[in-house]
Amino acid sequence: MRDKLHELLTRLRLRGIERSLDAELERADREGAPPAEVLYRLLCEEEVVRREASLAYRLAQARLPWRWTLDSFPFDRQPGVDRAQIRSLAGLEFLRRHDNLLLIGAPGTGKTGIAIGLLREACLNGYHARFYNAQDLFDELYASLADRSTTRLLSQLARMRPLLIDELGYLTLKPEQSNAFFRLMDQRYGRVSTIITSNLETEQWYELFDKKPLVDALLDRLQHHCVTIRIIGPSLRSPQPPSPTDLAAPSSRRQATPAR
Repeated sequence: MRDKLHELLTRLRLRGIERSLDAELERADREGAPPAEVLYRLLCEEEVVRREASLAYRLAQARLPWRWTLDSFPFDRQPGVDRAQIRSLAGLEFLRRHDNLLLIGAPGTGKTGIAIGLLREACLNGYHARFYNAQDLFDELYASLADRSTTRLLSQLARMRPLLIDELGYLTLKPEQSNAFFRLMDQRYGRVSTIITSNLETEQWYELFDKKPLVDALLDRLQHHCVTIRIIGPSLRSPQPPSPTDLAAPSSRRQATPAR
């Protein structure tokens, strides 16, 4: 009968129940547990397996380029970042309000690290998110024009919650790319949150897109409900300066060396 149960559970793809069936049946024989209790434990195990599979799928779909988390962000090395503000954003209330998030700062200041950490938090909490390098996004939008799949692509991207567009900076854009990007942001406006990191202040976006009416409309939508964080601080890619303890250590060692 157990073999038949395993075979049936495999066909039904009830992997959690199939994985724990033997242990739960043996436990029921030992403890005389009622059938309802055994069934409840089996269903709980199935729920755990499905929840883990769902999380793995969301993380894969998000296409995070690095396994960064907010716990790994070096807040102590970046005085330009308010740790309390970032922790508050990690509560994801801005996603529930459909607010956008704009992170502006010089290269290396931690914009992408914070954005990826927040995107991972969204995935962990059941959201279907997606990471895009800005240049890759514009290239994909442009390629979709050739096979006339732009409408389908925009529909898919408009549902991502949130959509992270990383490194919106000094790019060379064609008018068709700018127009498709505006269509995307228009479809997302007021419905879902978008996270953008950029080394350009918004005033410089006019040079990037080279269409004043388009940028006016874009910024009007993006900044209507938006949290803007400007990071003014050192580059985290620079070597970390030695601590006072490290600087004192060689001196201490020299003092401890016996004289010859």
